[in-house]
Amino acid sequence: MSSSRRAGTVRVGVSGWRYPRWRGDFYPKGLPQRRELEYIGEHFRTVELNGSFYSLQRPSSYQRWRSEVPDDFIFSVKGSRYVTHMLRLNNIEQALANFFASGLLALGPQLGPLLWQLPERLRFDAELLEGFLTVLPATTGDALQLARRHDARLEGRAWLDIEADVPLRHALEPRSATWGEPQSLRMLQRRGVALVAADTAGRWPRFDALTADFAYVRLHGAEMLYHSAYTTAQLHEWADLVTAWADGSGAGDGRPRDVYVYFDNDARGHAPYDAAALAALVDERRA
Repeated sequence: MSSSRRAGTVRVGVSGWRYPRWRGDFYPKGLPQRRELEYIGEHFRTVELNGSFYSLQRPSSYQRWRSEVPDDFIFSVKGSRYVTHMLRLNNIEQALANFFASGLLALGPQLGPLLWQLPERLRFDAELLEGFLTVLPATTGDALQLARRHDARLEGRAWLDIEADVPLRHALEPRSATWGEPQSLRMLQRRGVALVAADTAGRWPRFDALTADFAYVRLHGAEMLYHSAYTTAQLHEWADLVTAWADGSGAGDGRPRDVYVYFDNDARGHAPYDAAALAALVDERRA
């Protein structure tokens, strides 16, 4: 494999890290809870921060999380469910302003893709998607300008600073098959938004279309949603696909892509072990 086809970076991690089931299992017995993210940072190159989906976090939290991991560690940040599930992508400017003012820009160069997970009943609508994509900030500078329009709820607790004006990456995880329609794919591709490849034990559709200069994968479980472990054969299949996307051989345009993979089969503690196994398999293929 030529070096030019190995340009894509692969990061494999887990979705969240605060799981009681992991304590005394993946996390060593006696490890203080305050050191769990530090332990994640010692074993993986990325994590999906999902608390931001449920509520606005604080700048001090983002600063602390950043301080607990290596400088080359990347946080993917899950977008607010207020935007996706309550407003259902309608009239979201103020909600987005508050979200971007809440502190994620404090992650600086360690801020990775922003994940926007849609509810199952939200079907593809071209006008709705266009409105959403138009409001999404393309760079951290755009995000800062948006954040400055936060409302009174963020007064005194907003983070309004960036270290550099750099591009932002966005990934969309819909759960209706209608989002796989050609018009949807074209719109996402025009804006460089990744369509998430999600393995959900068959509950929701899986999309493998590459619509951005990076790929985003969420592995929720192959047989039982959030509960089942991945078999060796299944991990090899994902390693093959991830490697092919990273080196470009599995992409229609032949372009290498960065790939972010997150395991969310955490209910029985399988996620970190599966993530470590997949990362090792990918490293073997890329050696």
